[in-house]
Amino acid sequence: MTVQEILEQVSSKALSVEEAQRLLAETGYEEMGYAKLDTDRKRRTGFAEVVYCSGKTEEQLLNIFSRIYGEEGEVLGTRATFAQYEALRPHFPELNYMENARILKMEKPDKEHIGNIAVCTAGTADIPVAEEAALTAEFFGTKVTRVYDVGVSGIHRLLSRLEEVQSANCVVAVAGMEGAMASVLGGLVRNPVIAVPTSVGYGASLNGLSALLTMINSCANGVAVVNIDNGYGAGYLAAQINRLAVRR
Repeated sequence: MTVQEILEQVSSKALSVEEAQRLLAETGYEEMGYAKLDTDRKRRTGFAEVVYCSGKTEEQLLNIFSRIYGEEGEVLGTRATFAQYEALRPHFPELNYMENARILKMEKPDKEHIGNIAVCTAGTADIPVAEEAALTAEFFGTKVTRVYDVGVSGIHRLLSRLEEVQSANCVVAVAGMEGAMASVLGGLVRNPVIAVPTSVGYGASLNGLSALLTMINSCANGVAVVNIDNGYGAGYLAAQINRLAVRR
């Protein structure tokens, strides 16, 4: 039985609230044929399911967005194309598309943003991945300070914003090329640094592999690394850390 069927039976009094709670706890997802929506994720983890748009058809996205938006009152989609946005926009007038970050979202207008994280980039070319991280964290209720284009080729630029970065509950360091900025930040701040290697760089950067290896091999303490170009993963983790810091 789907979640909708359970709710309809409760509404018609064919099913008691207690029995519906038992069924929902057992199910935990809604079967859509091509997807199993994790309807229990927010209860388990504090964050509702996010839609990875790449590879999904327009019809699949429409149905998935409708279901999550109807349940949560907001929805976030990552790695979306402009064509997907145009296909969904007639159905969701409030839908926003951030082309640089490839983010689709509809969110509650009165959302509170707590704490603070800093999202830093080594260069301007790293901003699309950084924006994916920043917008993800903001969607999950985190205040974000953006500190862009402060890489090691001009370290004075970072030092001029250092107080802001040091005051953040978590720092996301987004860098391509050799990826050295994450190590620099790790040696300057007391809170966790989430390093995001990007595929920005010339031939020997190997589409981000060089930066990834630099970050994994960092001698700075407190640096954790996500996958190449994975701004979403960094933003999600930063939001979790921020929540812990605010709760403390």
